[in-house]
Amino acid sequence: MIPTIIIAGTHSGCGKTTISGALMSALVKRGLIVQPFKVGPDFIDPTHHTAICGRQSRNLDPYMMGEDGVIDTFTRASAGADIAVIEGVMGLFDGLEGEDTGSTAHVAKILGCPVVLVVDAKGASRSVNAQVLGFATFDRNVNIGGAIFNRVGSKRHAAMIAVSLAAPAFGYVPWDREKSVESRHLGLQMAHETSSISEFRDILEENCDVDAIIGIAQSNFAVRDGEPDGALTAHAVRIGVAYDPAFNFYYADNFDRLRHAGAELVFFSPLTEHLPDVDALYFGGGYPELHRTELEQSPCRAEVKRAADRGLPIYAECGGLTYLTESIEMDGIRTKMCGVIPAETVKMGRFQALGYVDAACTAEDCLLPKGTSYRGHEFHYTKVDAAADVRFALELKRGRGIEDGKDGIYLQNVLAGYTHAYFTEKMASGLVHTIQSVQ
Repeated sequence: MIPTIIIAGTHSGCGKTTISGALMSALVKRGLIVQPFKVGPDFIDPTHHTAICGRQSRNLDPYMMGEDGVIDTFTRASAGADIAVIEGVMGLFDGLEGEDTGSTAHVAKILGCPVVLVVDAKGASRSVNAQVLGFATFDRNVNIGGAIFNRVGSKRHAAMIAVSLAAPAFGYVPWDREKSVESRHLGLQMAHETSSISEFRDILEENCDVDAIIGIAQSNFAVRDGEPDGALTAHAVRIGVAYDPAFNFYYADNFDRLRHAGAELVFFSPLTEHLPDVDALYFGGGYPELHRTELEQSPCRAEVKRAADRGLPIYAECGGLTYLTESIEMDGIRTKMCGVIPAETVKMGRFQALGYVDAACTAEDCLLPKGTSYRGHEFHYTKVDAAADVRFALELKRGRGIEDGKDGIYLQNVLAGYTHAYFTEKMASGLVHTIQSVQ
């Protein structure tokens, strides 16, 4: 059992990411061991959490993981921490298809922890309290412990809000544009590109009652005690994991499941390093299009092609998929990629897919055993134009994939698709078993 708080928002863009990071930084400054989490499938916010807290941030997503999976991940990751801080997603009650599933409120109810609501106060005073009242009464199974009012214009503005509070106010935060986090086409900048969230800590501490937030977290201990993970399976295979500024979209639970299935993970940079001596490769998502020149010039590109040609198992997702194609075209310029997959990638002007995926493997002879099913997420601005004779391993009950509900181009021992998969134990063990069989 651990003191826990969820930082939720009334809507996207209200400031919950900046406030969540600033709160984590303030707690770390107090000497607390903080375990961060992010509701939903997002990869970017957790990089900020991890950089601030020094502990790997984990995703909590009831759609991909199931309710028991949320509890399991929360319990395992929180071991040894003093407090857990969970950043919400979108608005507090925004879930799948307009329902509760997958929402921040859903996670709050699964874990039994209180919520601090971030409210954008720009352009309103007393009216924001009506908004808080509505959130507090919409679902009485969600415990809203209080609110932080963001983008407050002045002390007088704060005083006008304070006259008719509908819930305890933990603070009134003034707007500081210089400390906001810039966005790019897949979301916020990555943690290595900006330090503005942690810099916001001083503003938060000056204008919020951090001790009161800690008190709310301590008064409501989240979830039940869980069983610790069993011992790791002895290493059966070595998997090279691409991890650098071009490839860094991974669910931490996927790494855990691969390790428990018997994989030793060897991290390397396709931007600057040669391929390591491994039994398989795993290319996650990221921003290869922003690093396309360096990727083209790196010796790793040709080494990946030679490895694929000799039958080395390769699993790739989204950005990893585009890296394996013949080329990436962006701003009218075509840059050579690995040429493993007979396809061309084009960076489009708007997103091509966004949402959850429900996938099942229907192929007899690919990296995943036939019948393997799992859930995940897709979000990309690129389009892959594949050769007419490519084979697809995955049928999607939900999601677009590479084309028309089909994903996972496969050939030889390569499987590459747009879906960011949340690995089940069966999927991880299936991958490891297949890699073993071709050693």
